[in-house]
Amino acid sequence: MSSTFGDKLKISVFGESHGGGIGVVIDGLPAGFTVDFDKVLAQMARRAPGRDKTSTPRRESDLPEIISGMLENTLTGAPLCAVIKNTNTRSGDYGNLLERPRPGHSDYAAFVKYGGANDIRGGGHFSGRLTAPVVFAGAVCRQILEEKGVKIAAHIQSIGMVNDKKFNPVSIDGGLMERLSNSSFSLIDQSAEAEMRREVENARTRLDSVGGVIECAVTGVKAGFGEPMFDGVEGVIAKAVFGIPAVKGIEFGSGFEAATMRGSQNNDEFRIKDGKVVTETNNCGGILGGITNGMPVIFRAAVKPTPSIAQKQKTVNLTSLQNDELEIKGRHDPCIVPRAVPVIEAAAAIALMNIL
Repeated sequence: MSSTFGDKLKISVFGESHGGGIGVVIDGLPAGFTVDFDKVLAQMARRAPGRDKTSTPRRESDLPEIISGMLENTLTGAPLCAVIKNTNTRSGDYGNLLERPRPGHSDYAAFVKYGGANDIRGGGHFSGRLTAPVVFAGAVCRQILEEKGVKIAAHIQSIGMVNDKKFNPVSIDGGLMERLSNSSFSLIDQSAEAEMRREVENARTRLDSVGGVIECAVTGVKAGFGEPMFDGVEGVIAKAVFGIPAVKGIEFGSGFEAATMRGSQNNDEFRIKDGKVVTETNNCGGILGGITNGMPVIFRAAVKPTPSIAQKQKTVNLTSLQNDELEIKGRHDPCIVPRAVPVIEAAAAIALMNIL
């Protein structure tokens, strides 16, 4: 398995959902930087399960234990290794999945690739549980980035058919970004929360699930960063974001909407403001030719509905090679989107550490 990302800053994620623990090794962090561990734990809590009705009832403390690379909260320059113990597992819920792969999951593809040796419990290494160490890594990275004036925040743009407002693409208030990056249900227009929760509850009571879109913004990135062609800013961020289970699409700036525009509509015209080059609009999402242009970097990620649903579904028996049915047990999120917001922010932070 390839669970390593980055070159200048390299992270390696390890563990399985129902194993003894999960964790991450981060290589390339600057020695001497003091980490505010309370802020790290605050980001971990935003992602942690069992704290909201939209999430799985599986409750984990998600407290990272530092094995190396940090002394009295100061980075030593050695690889930073953190382990998060799994303390609330019910592996028996997955006994019927060894022969009958779950629709929408990696079960069948992994069975073929690894000859049935992969750990199926809770999704094993393919589980969304593995995003906890990603959030830890991102929480450290974003503190280093903030010292350089770079801020990251995301919000729930939509759940199902219920929408939040979008970021102002050319000017994003710092106070708004601070609020969003510390919220457990991140919305620009907080009045949308009740309707979004009804959308989730409606899916849950029908033994179903619902997905959505997360919009992320990065401010404070100067023009000139990125290495085209294949290491352009879009590519680096996209690779990190696609490492998150359940992400099925990403777009930057106007994204797919640009395909419906004329060039005169999509082009971002330049002007001088306070002695700096800026653009009137930001359809490019702060990136031109794979290189930052000094405007906010804005992207959106599509998150699919949680594939583990309580409805009976059609599958196959891999032993008898006969058609079969499956009823999934266990504890699962009716909507993963609220908990995925800090994960998207973390992926952006890890990507930007490599870019900057």
